[in-house]
This record gives sequence, C-alpha cells and structure tokens, in this order.
Amino acid sequence: MARRQWSIAGQLFALQAVVVTLLVLAGAAGAVWLARSDSHQAAKDEVLAVAQAVAGSPNVRAGLTAADPSATLQPYAEATRVATGTDFVVVMAPDRTRYSHPSPELIGQPFIGDIGPALSGDPFTVTNVGTLGESVRAVVPVYDDEHRIIGLVSVGITTRAINRKLLAQVPVLLGAAAPALALAATGSWLLSRRLRRQTHGLGPSEMTRMYEYYDAVLHSVREGLLVLTRDRRVALVNDEGRRLLGLADDTPVTDRPVTGIDLPPAVAELLASGRDAHDEPVLAGDRVLVANQRTTRFEGAALGTVLTLRDQTDLRNLASELDSVRALTEALQAQTHESANRLHTVLTLVELGRSDEAVRLATRDLALAQQLTDRVVGAVTEPALAALLLGKSARAGERGVDLVIEPDCRLDDSPLPTDDLLTVVGNLVDNALEAVAGAPLPRRVRVFVGASEDELVVRVGDSGPGLDADRVADAFRRGWSTKSAGRGLGLALVGQVVRRHGGASEVARTDDGETVFTVRLPVQRVAR
Repeated sequence: MARRQWSIAGQLFALQAVVVTLLVLAGAAGAVWLARSDSHQAAKDEVLAVAQAVAGSPNVRAGLTAADPSATLQPYAEATRVATGTDFVVVMAPDRTRYSHPSPELIGQPFIGDIGPALSGDPFTVTNVGTLGESVRAVVPVYDDEHRIIGLVSVGITTRAINRKLLAQVPVLLGAAAPALALAATGSWLLSRRLRRQTHGLGPSEMTRMYEYYDAVLHSVREGLLVLTRDRRVALVNDEGRRLLGLADDTPVTDRPVTGIDLPPAVAELLASGRDAHDEPVLAGDRVLVANQRTTRFEGAALGTVLTLRDQTDLRNLASELDSVRALTEALQAQTHESANRLHTVLTLVELGRSDEAVRLATRDLALAQQLTDRVVGAVTEPALAALLLGKSARAGERGVDLVIEPDCRLDDSPLPTDDLLTVVGNLVDNALEAVAGAPLPRRVRVFVGASEDELVVRVGDSGPGLDADRVADAFRRGWSTKSAGRGLGLALVGQVVRRHGGASEVARTDDGETVFTVRLPVQRVAR
C-alpha cells in the first residue's frame, strides 16, 4: 500500500508551527536572559546603594572606633539587612576582620573576597563566592572625619535569591508567550486551510507531476487553446493558439483584456459574445478554423471561458475539391444516362428506317455539347478553371439553370494562384446557382473571367431575387447567407482571397434585375 504523502498545506502548517514555536521559545529565552541580566544589574545597584548608606551612617563610624565594635555594629547591620531584604551586611576592619555577619559565629573571622579597590577609596561591585555561596556584593570604604579609611562595608544578595525573584517572573513571561504562540498557530492553521482549498489537498510531487503534464500537453497539443478569466482577461494561450491566431511569440498576451489584443474579427466577436459554440467555422487570416467555446464552472461557480480552435484550412480545401469532383462525377453520370437514352432513341429510329431523323438528332446533341466545350476551352486556357466551368455547366443543366460564359470572357494566363482562382470562381458560381434555385424561369447565371495588365476581374451575375441594400456590406462576411443556419462560408472565403491579394469586391443590381458579384484583384500584387 502506497504511503500517503502530506499535502502542501499540511507541510506548510507543520513547518510554520515548528518555526513559530522556535521563534516563541527563542523570544521567551531572550526575555528570560534579559530579565536575568536586569535582575543582576538591579541587584548590583541595590547592594551598592545600601552599602553606601551604611558606610555613611554616623553609627557605623562611631561603632568602628568603639572598644567593642561588634556590640554596636552587629545589631545595626542585621536590622539594616532585614529592612533592605539583602542577604548580608558585613562591617569589617581594613584588615578584613568582620564586626557583623548574619552568622554570628563568623564574626571576628576574615572577610572572604576582593576588597582591594575599596581600600584604595573606590566603591565597587563584584560577584564572588563567600560563606553564603555565590553572591552579588558591593564593598564601600568608611571614612572618619579626617577622611581616613577606618573600615569597609560589604552588602550582598546571593545568586539564589536573585534566581528566586527571576523564577517568580517566569509565569508572567509564559503567560505572554502562550497567547502569542496560540495566535501564531491559529494564523498558520487558517493559512494552511486556505491553501488546502486552493491546491485541493495535493502534495508537492502531485503538483509537480501535474504541472509537467500540463506544460507538456499545452506545448504539444495540435489544438489552439485560449482561456479567459471571469473579467474577460487572457489567462492562457498555448503555442498552437498563437500560431492559429497570428500572435507572435514575443507578443504579451497573458493577463491582458481580450479586447486589447489584435485578434481576427470573427474570433474577437466570438470571445466578446461569451456564448457557447460547437464546431463553429471562423476565419482567421488565411485560415479556416473550427471553434468550440464554453463557460467553465467549478462547484457551480463560473471560472471563465475556454476557446479551442482546430485548423480546417486544408480539410476545407480538400472538401471543396471533393465537392467539385463529386459534382463533375454526378454530371458525367447524368450525361451517361442521358447519352444512353439518346443512343437508344437513335438506334430505334434507325431500326424504324428513319435514318435521316436519327442522324439529325445525334449531330444536334453533339454540336451543342461540342459548342459548349469549345466555348469554354477557347476562352479559358487554364485547365483547372476550364474543367471547373464545364463541371458547373453540367451541374447547372441538371438544375434547369442556363450557365452562360460571356462572349468577352478571356483568360490566357492567370496571374492568380490556381487554388485562389478556383476558390473565387467556384464559390461565386455556387452562390449564384443557390440564388436562382427557387427563382422562376428562366434561370440564368452569367460568368466572366478576364485579365488586363493591371487587374484580374471575375464577375458572376444571376437572375435570383437579389440582395437588399442594407445587406450588401455583409455579403462577404463569415456566416452571412440567405440559406439555413450554419452556412455562408463560401463568400467569406472569397473575401479572404480578396483581402490577401489587396483587391476589391462589390455587389450590384443591374437594370434587368440581375445581381452581379464582381471581384477585382491587382495583377502586380499577385505572385506568379
């Protein structure tokens, strides 16, 4: 069974608890040390003051010159010791002989400790070990009226007494440290709880692994990803997203408002709307993208918006070519059936002995087909465009539409790349065929393709219902269509080619009721 790892929040709480405890303990130790130092200094000041007061007392000076100094000095010293709370008050002769002591049996014995500075006239304090143990003591000289040193006074407080006073302050120090420790522990716990919610209880290794997978997926996935926050700022865009949206690698994007980023209009409109989208085609420069957009939620709360983009440019081109091939195939199948019917008719006429009528019928159909082929091939030397127009002619014939190649149509050498030329002509013709599908007879579509030294012109007119004046400006925008929802990409692709080559497009209504789509592309801007 795998051992459960501590979460980041748990580890942070444990670390904070240890650090805070150590800091509080160190602070308490520092406070104790400072209190001890202050206590020792206070003890020194106290014993020095008491010793100076005793040394200046007339009773002490008189007692030192009396016949029995101890009889006078011992009661006075003890009374002073009790009154001041010190541990000993010793009055001695310059030769160290004690005249007073808390232990009467030690009277008359030499004083233990340093007295040199006091014999020189300098009062001092020192910590020494004497008969009562280690003590803080002061030694002060006693002067007579002629300012001669006639004795010494030593007042002391034992270290044990000082420590007892210090220990009495420990509960106060602990009382101050305990709330500080409790407050710090509570703050650490609240912080770790918040962190646990934000990290979902994950441990360091889990978060490291998650980040590595996250980073690897973002850089390797072949889908563009754009994530917005609730306030419509960019939280994330991956490498493929930058490529599809035309954003340079050094362009700052993260944490910027989406409205402040130069995005393709269709993508910007989708992001600004915030609506959900499923496999919606959008144009981004020269690319056809499929967009999926949805609002992300966690525990019922909206977190932001996620937009994914897939590049469908090659697939769209392939699908367009496949549609052309399918249309041509269907036209050939229809012509095959029609030719079989006519062949049976011709054979039947021959069997009935009506050879002349059979010859006229066969040659008339052949002449019409050859006339159309000659007209297209003679006017258009571009093989792919000629094949496209022949296929569209057959498709128009099936729909009962008269596809007319205008007499002045001429294109000997296309200055436009073949793919772009087929995109413009094919989509304009398809749009015209769709427009006349429900129109009354006669249904007609006219096509003109021609090039001069300055520009290439593609003009397609139809006898359909036409466009309202307020809809002309939208004709080449992605999503515009007079058909059902989800259509309208063909004219947008035409507009894309026009913008790429720096051309122009227009929609007009002629006097005879035709709607004419015209595309003009400058020749000098087109790579041959």
